[in-house]
Amino acid sequence: MVSEGQRAPEFTLPDNRGEKVSLKDFRGKKVVLWFYVRDDTPG
Repeated sequence: MVSEGQRAPEFTLPDNRGEKVSLKDFRGKKVVLWFYVRDDTPG
C-alpha cells in the first residue's frame, strides 16, 4: 500500500492505444494516478 505523499513504485502498463508506458517516462513531471474498480466499468 502506498500512502499519500509517498513515491509510487515503478510500473509499466498499456495506454489506451495498447502501447507500453512506464512511470519513469514522466520523471520530473507532475503525474496524477487514477485507479478505479473494474466492477464499476463495462470493461
